[in-house]
Amino acid sequence: MQSITEPKTKQVLSASGEVEQVVLQPKNLLSQLSDMPLWDLAFRPWFLAAALSSVVSIAVWILFLHGQFLGLATAGLSPVIWHIHEMLFGFAATIAVGFLLTAAQTWTNRRSINGFALMMLTVIWLLVRGLLWSSNPNLQLAAVALQASWWLISIGYIASMVIKAKSSRNYQFIPLLTAMMSFNIGFLLADIYGYTELALHLSRCAILLFCLLVGIVGGRVIPFFTGRGAENANVKTTPQLDKCLPWVSLLGLAVFFIGYFIELPFTAAPLLILAGVIHLLRILNWNSVATLKVPLLWSLHGSYFALAIGLIALGASYYIDVLRFADALHLITIGTIGAMILAMIARVSLGHTGRALKPHFSINIAFMLILIGALARVALPLLQQPILAWDISALCWIVAFSLFILHYTQILFSARQN
Repeated sequence: MQSITEPKTKQVLSASGEVEQVVLQPKNLLSQLSDMPLWDLAFRPWFLAAALSSVVSIAVWILFLHGQFLGLATAGLSPVIWHIHEMLFGFAATIAVGFLLTAAQTWTNRRSINGFALMMLTVIWLLVRGLLWSSNPNLQLAAVALQASWWLISIGYIASMVIKAKSSRNYQFIPLLTAMMSFNIGFLLADIYGYTELALHLSRCAILLFCLLVGIVGGRVIPFFTGRGAENANVKTTPQLDKCLPWVSLLGLAVFFIGYFIELPFTAAPLLILAGVIHLLRILNWNSVATLKVPLLWSLHGSYFALAIGLIALGASYYIDVLRFADALHLITIGTIGAMILAMIARVSLGHTGRALKPHFSINIAFMLILIGALARVALPLLQQPILAWDISALCWIVAFSLFILHYTQILFSARQN
């Protein structure tokens, strides 16, 4: 019997065809950590970390709104800017990029970022979360630099994979993510240097860009998943709407962006409403009724419907005084981005770990909670109940994503099942 103090060996064939004993070098702690299943693909650590971060961020934000976490006011960023950044970029963009890095491996048959490189990129992401609390200008700028490096490395991986594989259909994600990165970095620098209103404007531009990203990805996966997973689903393609949507969305974003700097004779309202109508016409062709018995499908349809209504509400807010732009925007940030992310990460986490696409029953409740939270956040302010709207939407979010964390942590830490 081999002593536990003796080096481990294995038999291999030499170049001459003879059997040789090769000494296996012991792995250091870093190598052992990077070999964990958690670092197999970006969706594993980033889905989990971003979900946990969102729960903590929402809890801190709602406590601050009730005067219980006043330390947020003395942190590096303005409180509302910190809230937006952690939810839009720390949460939503992180999961979107993690999804694309994972999907790109499927699209291209090339290995995506994993192991030690993924672990170090996650460390960068964690450092940004901490440094943004600092009131030291140098540390704030360090956070911006690290955030930029996170984006550049992530985009670089995606670009390298799709370009080498000549996956031209997916080239569009490179400029979209680059624009998202630009809004993110500009958003941070604007607030750090005292231009909080500009930062707020850039965040809204980023949300409109996110709507386009949802339209592209959702337009692919929702009809595809519906056709495969819903019984007797009659899904119709919408090629003309698909071609029109990006141009309307980009034009609406351009008008909205420029309108902050230059007084235009028109607003983005008609284009926002038109984009919402196009989304609505698309989903009407996807046979949503057939998905009502499949939570992983109706949750996607519900979030996409919220996108259509949300964009129409944004445009309508220009003409209806009682409907505030910020409230209508939350129908998208909670009802679309939040709900679609929860639906996608629940599905992707099962599919990419080799498990059956049957989430725990409580995840179905989580889907409903997010949509209820979105509705409450928009409807209650119309009834002069803004504080109740904040509380209900925050509670729904915290419970929904806590359920995801509870049931998916072990899955994301475990090896893929065959």
